[in-house]
Amino acid sequence: MTALLAQNKVGADTGCEFQNQPHPRPWSAEELYRLLSLGFFDGQRVELIEGKILLMASQSNWHALSIKLAEDRLNSIFGPNYWVRIQMSLDLTPFSVPDPDLAVIPGSPRDNAINKNPTSALLVVEVSETTLVHDRKRKASLYAKVGIADYWIVNLEKRFLEVYRNPAQDETKDFGFGYQDVQYLEPSDEIAPLALPQARIKVADLLP
Repeated sequence: MTALLAQNKVGADTGCEFQNQPHPRPWSAEELYRLLSLGFFDGQRVELIEGKILLMASQSNWHALSIKLAEDRLNSIFGPNYWVRIQMSLDLTPFSVPDPDLAVIPGSPRDNAINKNPTSALLVVEVSETTLVHDRKRKASLYAKVGIADYWIVNLEKRFLEVYRNPAQDETKDFGFGYQDVQYLEPSDEIAPLALPQARIKVADLLP
């Protein structure tokens, strides 16, 4: 008994998990796609975030309208040689398949006519009404981890745009990475995507 207690103390001190202790099992992207092909989650929107399958809430008309406004504005500045994807999957890691509200990738849809999802994006935009904490913490850390250089959150509650740039390692964040530069822009402010610095977008154009 003394030896067992000593062993448990060592495990607690080092943070090690023993095989006989219950712990979460991460899902892989491959497993998620298999479940989807078998008809699981029919009629539901799910995302895989670093091994966890998350059921996404239904969106309000306010949320949908902001997505449409952002889609129209991004299409107008990026043009036909880029694809503004709306709530479509990105295969970011073997354990992460998020569906960001908007993601801009290089090349037209025809240029991307392959049976695989993109593994990165030039710009990712999340429209946040009830998911602000999730978008700021877990989503931001994941996007920083995979090197998304330009991440925006359209904050519908406060009616401003949050701009996250310069991803870097940060052990205080959920997945060990975060953004070093964060800006909060008012409706009257303007912003240029990193991938298209000559363009200007007024924050008000993204807000309903």
